[in-house]
Amino acid sequence: MTRRTLLIGAGAGFVGVLLASCTPEPVPTPTRTPSPSPQPTGDTIVPLAFARSAWTTDPFSLGAASFTPVGVQKSVRGSLAQPVVDRVFFAGEATDDEQSGTLEAALRSGRRAAAEVRDASGPGERIAVIGAGLAGAAAVSILAGTDREVTVFEARERVGGRIMSHVDEKEWPFPAQLGGWLHSAQDAEWIEQLNSLGIRSAVLASSAWRSREGVVDPVSTETVASAVVTAQELPSDVSLAQALSDAGSDLEDPALAALLAAVAAAAGADADELSSWFPPSLPAAEPIAPLADLDAVVRDLLGDVRVSLSSPIARIVYDDAGVSLAMATGESLSFDRVIVTAPLGVLQSEGIEFSPALPFGHRGAIAALGMGRIETVWLRFEEPLVESEAEIWHVVGGDALIRTWMNLAPATGEAVLVGVVGGAAAEEFAALDDDGVLEAAIASLAPFMQADAPG
Repeated sequence: MTRRTLLIGAGAGFVGVLLASCTPEPVPTPTRTPSPSPQPTGDTIVPLAFARSAWTTDPFSLGAASFTPVGVQKSVRGSLAQPVVDRVFFAGEATDDEQSGTLEAALRSGRRAAAEVRDASGPGERIAVIGAGLAGAAAVSILAGTDREVTVFEARERVGGRIMSHVDEKEWPFPAQLGGWLHSAQDAEWIEQLNSLGIRSAVLASSAWRSREGVVDPVSTETVASAVVTAQELPSDVSLAQALSDAGSDLEDPALAALLAAVAAAAGADADELSSWFPPSLPAAEPIAPLADLDAVVRDLLGDVRVSLSSPIARIVYDDAGVSLAMATGESLSFDRVIVTAPLGVLQSEGIEFSPALPFGHRGAIAALGMGRIETVWLRFEEPLVESEAEIWHVVGGDALIRTWMNLAPATGEAVLVGVVGGAAAEEFAALDDDGVLEAAIASLAPFMQADAPG
């Protein structure tokens, strides 16, 4: 099997990388992100249940999470977060310069934008929120109790944005998370939100590294961290890949490549794209996996506020007097202010037109930042493919597209495997049909299905 027939996965990176704001785009057709429960066939191993994502090609996101490319200052995120004439406000993980790309960032950004609107507006004003993902819902939760009239416009047929829990009790013992879900113990506001709804989680505490030849010694994240520290002393930014090479690391080393694949699965970009001055968070040592319907978090934050689904916004016209929103259907509606939580990918594609054009600072930030590609595949079996107590699997060497796997069996007792892939591999994955994804997933798992697999 060639590399091109293999697969990738999506979802949230180890640090909870998938964001949450939702995404309007002037295309009134439903998103093709959900691809739950197809019936792929194969003559080897067929799972009882299968689900995969395709955020890279989803017209309402055009990627999974933002990243800071080499040569770009992370301060541009602050420029994107600035209100425009106190009429147009921005939220979403791409506007957060501390934990961009995470659920925590999306939640915090929505609350920040809502506070800005609250301070700039008065009781009775009509506020529009574009996007019913986590950032938009967080904004709504603040504004709903402030005597403002809040209306939410969501391009998709569902709420949640880049959070996407596939709930099917017949197929899955807990929801298959096709968007943002993993997070770290440092994501305090997100954890508080989960705890408020009694959502249980599993800590993925142990890992295994394996090639077709057997067990492989792991590469410590300190290798990357040390290279970054050295590179940050340089007069100009270099890529993470260059920083590692300059520090003496062999980028062709299969174990290091497996580690960098995990970094890409969290950041959405490969090491040659990522800044070393402003690198992404490294994979959490013990990522936390919620085991419940995360869409419930968004619904709880939205409360009773009206959400207009399947309502992409094509154009935002603003001036000192107010805001006009042009729907993809041609209808126009007037508001006093608007919070835009559309993903960076949609803004970069000019899926929403602004009139007048946004200030240079905003346009510069949108153009400079990168939109990462992250994909996920979920597989459930009748019994574990291999008896292993390791909860994070790293595939070393070979031509596997999916090199990072979560084994949920030790924590849950259910034979569920989750593959996550990022960067160029995620883009290749997103182009595969369901049969191709399944074939690639099984091929990628081959090193862990050896008779002497670690226990």
